[in-house]
Amino acid sequence: MKAFTLANPTSLEQALEILAARNKRGSRERAQLLAGGQDLLTEMKEHLAEPEVLVNLKGIAGLDRIEVDASGALAIGALATLAALEEHAAVREKFPVLAEAARSIASPQIRSFGTVGGNLCQRPRCWYYRSEHAKCIKKGGSECFSYSGLNKYNAILGGGPSYIVHPSDLAPALVALDAEVRVRGPAGERALPLERFFTLPAEGRVVRENVLADDEILVSVKVPALPAGTRSTYLKFKERGSFDFALASVALALTFQGAEVSRARLVLGGVAPIPWRSPDAEKALVGRAMDESSWKAAAEAALLEADPLEHNAYKVPLAKGLIRRALQALVRAG
Repeated sequence: MKAFTLANPTSLEQALEILAARNKRGSRERAQLLAGGQDLLTEMKEHLAEPEVLVNLKGIAGLDRIEVDASGALAIGALATLAALEEHAAVREKFPVLAEAARSIASPQIRSFGTVGGNLCQRPRCWYYRSEHAKCIKKGGSECFSYSGLNKYNAILGGGPSYIVHPSDLAPALVALDAEVRVRGPAGERALPLERFFTLPAEGRVVRENVLADDEILVSVKVPALPAGTRSTYLKFKERGSFDFALASVALALTFQGAEVSRARLVLGGVAPIPWRSPDAEKALVGRAMDESSWKAAAEAALLEADPLEHNAYKVPLAKGLIRRALQALVRAG
């Protein structure tokens, strides 16, 4: 690991000043933010990231809050731990999809200091990206080696020119809840839907997974109050029984009026470079009662545009099965 300096600001203003001073020449490697540290420290050990300064955010008061206001809206600080989110009584009662997603992540030890912001901003797990000896397209090279190489875990939707999948479990759940993120930078604070926070490789800079600038900090996530009659769940399939990333996952939030669905949000994880929302699957559910035909229609619509690589076609039936299981679970919950 390359030697570095640790900065310990006690306010967002101080943290932003350090970022601005260290990154003024535009190199994202000069200063990087430290939250839980799970992903970044691993990258540093593998020489995938070699910052000169780590800006430790843990000393900034208020970034770890989790609050539900009188309207039912949920505010989550970027430094709130995954364990705190999983165990929060109001989250478990009102936003079960989010509590379930948090509970599915890694081990209890990791959840005890891994953070919400870190989970949303973590880097890809692709073998080629994680190898310090492979200069793939995500690291400034010219080729995605997974496209014609070992691609069992790579994207079947939205891929090209990179075929990574986004590793976050919280992201699909939060997109299904119509969450927005708040970002602080030199020009002040801006808010944007979480769905627009993530970027496809073909849409922006292929070396990035989100729109966060070098001199910006993700400070919080806000989830609006859910309409009455909303049920939600998160299902994830892992290669091993515990402590693993999703081969595929589904976050589902449905609002019922009687036996029919009046509003639907369906988001897949583990299958695309971003949390993959499927408006076509949502349309297949709205205005219909929940039965085998509507479950099948939604599953087929969600994977209609899938374009598997040589070794990951199994993800298509896997994702379809998870969608049907999630829909069945919400019917039983009623």
